[in-house]
Amino acid sequence: MKASTDRRGVLEHRTSVRWTTLVVLLVLLVVTVGVNLVLGQYSLSPGEVWNALAAGPGDTSETGANVIWQIRLPRIVLGLLVGAALAVAGTLLQGLFGNPLTEPSVIGVTSGAGVGAAAAIVFGLDFLGAATTPVLAFVAGILTTVLIYRLSSMNGEVRVLTLILTGIAVNAVAGAAISFLVFLAPTTSREQIIFWQMGSLNGSQWNQVGIVVVPVVLCLVASCAIAGRTDVLSLGEKAAGHAGVNVPLMRFAIIGLSTALAALAVSFAGIIGFVGLIVPHILRQVVGASNRWLVPLSAVGGALLLVLADLAARTLIAFADLPIGIFTALVGGPTFFVLLRRMLKRGGTV
Repeated sequence: MKASTDRRGVLEHRTSVRWTTLVVLLVLLVVTVGVNLVLGQYSLSPGEVWNALAAGPGDTSETGANVIWQIRLPRIVLGLLVGAALAVAGTLLQGLFGNPLTEPSVIGVTSGAGVGAAAAIVFGLDFLGAATTPVLAFVAGILTTVLIYRLSSMNGEVRVLTLILTGIAVNAVAGAAISFLVFLAPTTSREQIIFWQMGSLNGSQWNQVGIVVVPVVLCLVASCAIAGRTDVLSLGEKAAGHAGVNVPLMRFAIIGLSTALAALAVSFAGIIGFVGLIVPHILRQVVGASNRWLVPLSAVGGALLLVLADLAARTLIAFADLPIGIFTALVGGPTFFVLLRRMLKRGGTV
């Protein structure tokens, strides 16, 4: 009886911590968005921001209102979507592979998208107007993941280790292709490719938000819906199968959702590394490893991280817009090293 009471107390405490974490993240997110609206090359007072928001998007004749509605808000909203997408993609893949070092680049999305974007820039493709580069990046990212998945399939079965090793090989080939395209490119295009590879939200527009918002939200909802069932995969494929989980179908769903989320994010914001590594790792230390909670919390945490990184990118150096990837790498590199050391100390394998 005492053991049952103790267990109930532990569960109640854990649930309380998870709800508290969610509330704290949401409050921090709202505050960070507010600070993003105020600070920038054209500084605004909180009162000016409030008046512009209250007036709505219809009247942007004043400079402050135009800055809010046409420059900062689309950039913030796109950052929220991209951050949530990358963090959830990383969380799902870590749950699938049972490895906290995994992030979307493993399944080839980022390298494939890089090839598509570089090709569009080098050859001056514009058959879809301004959307040409993002669309080609998205399609190339999806096709690269499909290629990796097909090459990893043996007798109709895909093993995790084979998938990772195939991803490494294909990523290397894609990296060589990007390097070759950079070599072919004129100076202006070369700089554009390199800047795209470092990730940025500069130049975000409402039409981009309109393209990405529906598929990202649908993928996030689907990810939250299957999150609870992915916890069973941590027991091993056989145990998960005995528990009633269709393991091949679940694996396909996780890879499909992760690919779509990462490809959507990368196609519009460039390659922003480590978001799918940092956020799940930090939250796992606070709320535990249950994906039922980790996936939705990662969505909020990823959005918060990217908006914070974008704030630093816009304001750290006057009249400069730094790549976001610089800041996520500064945090992600040490995080990766800490995770690696911890796994090796426990006698685990990478």
